[in-house]
Amino acid sequence: MALCALVCAACGQQKSGAPAMDPMAAMNATPVVSVTGAVREQVARDAVYSATVQANVINNIAPLSSGRIQKLNVEVGDFVSAGQILAEMDRVQLDQAALRLKNDETELARVKQLLAEGGVSQSDYESLELAFNVSKSSYDNLVENTILRAPVSGVVSARNYDRGDLYSMSQPIYTVQQITPVKLLVPISEADYTRVKRGDKVTLTADALPGRTYTGTIVRLYPTIDPASHTFSAEVRVANENRELRPGTYAREHVDYGAVESLAVPHPAVMKLQGSGQRTVFVLNNDNTVSVRTVETGRHFGTRYEILSGLEEGELVLTGGNSNLRSGDKVEVQR
Repeated sequence: MALCALVCAACGQQKSGAPAMDPMAAMNATPVVSVTGAVREQVARDAVYSATVQANVINNIAPLSSGRIQKLNVEVGDFVSAGQILAEMDRVQLDQAALRLKNDETELARVKQLLAEGGVSQSDYESLELAFNVSKSSYDNLVENTILRAPVSGVVSARNYDRGDLYSMSQPIYTVQQITPVKLLVPISEADYTRVKRGDKVTLTADALPGRTYTGTIVRLYPTIDPASHTFSAEVRVANENRELRPGTYAREHVDYGAVESLAVPHPAVMKLQGSGQRTVFVLNNDNTVSVRTVETGRHFGTRYEILSGLEEGELVLTGGNSNLRSGDKVEVQR
């Protein structure tokens, strides 16, 4: 009965006309592979870092001593100009100093006239001149600490008192932050220390402002490297003329270091060994056998890998059919 089944099966194959597949022949067939040459090309040198946007300048607005707050002219969120009056303190001491200054100025003018006529000595005149200068210095100081002005143009980010409060010197009346421009302290890897220089351009993007790109300039390089993170800080300044970037915004900085000529191969040629970070390629030999070569990779750009070591220019590497090969296997190159 078993013999009949085999005969029927053979007849069925002959009737269908399908050729019989020899399993051993399939196993011994020469693998067909595709290859490409390792070539030199321009590889971009760039990096992406992250940092938080900071105000270029932060000013705490407060008088030199405690006193009653008479006027508050701006609110949080208001944009102010340099020199604009923000607050005014009690004017009693200022008015008294103005009267003393006026009196000393009048007395000095009178004595100066007497000096010209020989009515007083030079030392008397110099004593009155010194008193006038002291009064003027005291008056100017009181003006500065009674009428509080914005030292820079910016935005009011904090107001800690109300009108009529007694300023207690514990915290400023206002905080003004200059946000045109803004700055970022970008932590850059110590490996790139020699590549970065003042004046380099930086491209920024922010998650809070999708689709928008900003350009900044490296204006300062900090001279020390953090031993814990192995980074150094580069201060990047962004004009921020439209005031879109605000202090505290998380941003990514793309630093372009130019390009170098380097060896590169297609992505499929590079294989990673399981359980390790080692990467290898199959190199085609002159006798159509393949050899496994360990390579050191650099940047992965587009669909290609930069090869730092392990290959020579012009060597042929397998880009297809290389998944089940072993070193020494003979292959057929697809034309």
